[in-house]
Amino acid sequence: MPRLILASTSPYRRELLSRLQVPFETVAPDVDEAQLAGESPVATAERLAEAKARAVGALFPDSLVIGSDQVAHMAERRFGKPGTRANAMAQLRAMSGQSVIFHTGLCLLNAATGRVHLRGIPTEVRFRELSDDEIARYLDREDSLNCAGSARSEGLGIALLEYMRGDDPNALVGLPLIALSEMLRAEGIALP
Repeated sequence: MPRLILASTSPYRRELLSRLQVPFETVAPDVDEAQLAGESPVATAERLAEAKARAVGALFPDSLVIGSDQVAHMAERRFGKPGTRANAMAQLRAMSGQSVIFHTGLCLLNAATGRVHLRGIPTEVRFRELSDDEIARYLDREDSLNCAGSARSEGLGIALLEYMRGDDPNALVGLPLIALSEMLRAEGIALP
C-alpha cells in the first residue's frame, strides 16, 4: 500500500480517518485559506481541499494525500471558525432558525501519478430557534471556537439542531468517509 497522508492537523479528521483502519500519517499543509475575490463558498471548499493535498503531495511525491476543507454558508454569507466567544455567539444568533449548508471539499491526490479525485459534499443543517441563554449555556459547555459555524454536531451542538440532511454524516465533522472510501478503492486500496 502506498504511504497515505492526511493533509491536516485536525483531531476530528484524524479520528474519522482512523475508522477506516488503514495506516496513515498527518502533515500540516502550508496553505493560505483565504477566499478568492468573487469565489463561491462551494468553490472555496473544493479549491482549498485540493490545495492542501497538493501542498503536502509536493513534499511526499510517492504518497496518496487527502485534503479536506469545509465552508459553512447561508447563500453567500460564510461562517468560519469563530475564534472568540463573541464571534461564536454572533454566528449562532445568525443561524438560529435557519438552514445552513456545510460544504465539505474532499480531495485525494496520487502524488506519484498526479491523478486527482475531487468532490464536494454538502450537508444541510437546520438550527432550532435559539435563545441567547441557550447559546450561552452551549458555549459554556462546548469548546466550539475552532469549528466552522460554532456548532459541533458530534458533541453537544447536536442539541442546537432540528435536522441534518446529507449523503454522509461524517462530512459535517470534516471528512466524508463514504466518498473517501470510493476514492481510495479507485487508487487500489482495499476497503475493507
